[in-house]
Amino acid sequence: MRLAQFRAMVDRMAGEVPERYLDGVAAIEVSPKVLPDPVHADVYTLGECIPIDTGTDQVLSRVVLYHGSFSELSLERPDFDWREETWETLLHELRHHLEWRAQADQLEAYDWAAGQNFLRHEGRRFDPLFYQSGEQVAEGIFRVDDDVFIERVVTQLQSRAEVPWHGSCYRVPVPDVQLPLYLALDGLAHPPSGDVVVVFRRKPNVWDLFRRATPVTEERAHVDPIE
Repeated sequence: MRLAQFRAMVDRMAGEVPERYLDGVAAIEVSPKVLPDPVHADVYTLGECIPIDTGTDQVLSRVVLYHGSFSELSLERPDFDWREETWETLLHELRHHLEWRAQADQLEAYDWAAGQNFLRHEGRRFDPLFYQSGEQVAEGIFRVDDDVFIERVVTQLQSRAEVPWHGSCYRVPVPDVQLPLYLALDGLAHPPSGDVVVVFRRKPNVWDLFRRATPVTEERAHVDPIE
């Protein structure tokens, strides 16, 4: 199904949703992006409910459906039903919106994480553990906006590390630098729209309370697939 056809179908479906379920939904949008699952090769994120920071107590969200992800799944599954999958995804994300409204503290945490990630992209100082307040998509893996963070707790850095991504495994060189390290990966097959960052950090202990916070080291590295 082409992007324009998909967008028209989503618009029709949104018009059939009872108004009470759309309270606080600022927009239902279609994006051409592909969002691969960080772990499984045959799984894609079809939609998201994205909170909007209003600076007030009002809870607003954007619901986004990813046409690129639907297209990838339709190529892998001969029996893929566009209409059924779209309805299921749309209703699932609207339920997320209702959960955001019921648990405003989680919404505030995500907003804070998004703000810290913006500081990271701007090259400014940020909280090194901000990603933990984002969306946890798997054990030790978090998403904030378009970026994916893979957490590794280590005692010291090794020269290389193995990183799983979307059903494959990659070897990545690790620079000998001070922890914590944010290592952005280049060369992944099926990359997301944003960064994939491996976060190397030490396990916290009580002495951290008396130490000055260590600035984050940020580097990029090119990965090699492991056959």
